Amino acid sequence: MSTAEIKLKLFREIDTLDQSKLEQVYGLLFNFLNKENDTEEWNSLSQMQQSGLLEAIEELDSSEGIDHQSIMDKFRKKHA
Repeated sequence: MSTAEIKLKLFREIDTLDQSKLEQVYGLLFNFLNKENDTEEWNSLSQMQQSGLLEAIEELDSSEGIDHQSIMDKFRKKHA
């Protein structure tokens, strides 16, 4: 498959996505393209910050997290 064919196929796939999926793909692509900067940012964090992030990721992976919408709904009700 040529470069042009790959780009066209990607464009067509992306063009059919709904808003939520489009934002996810954008985030993935953005992170992939900027992966060198991600390492620099990680290394600039303190050991405590890195540990906290890794612990949070483990909690999310084991389904111990709370979804964003639930938190937003709770605080909208509380501060409305």
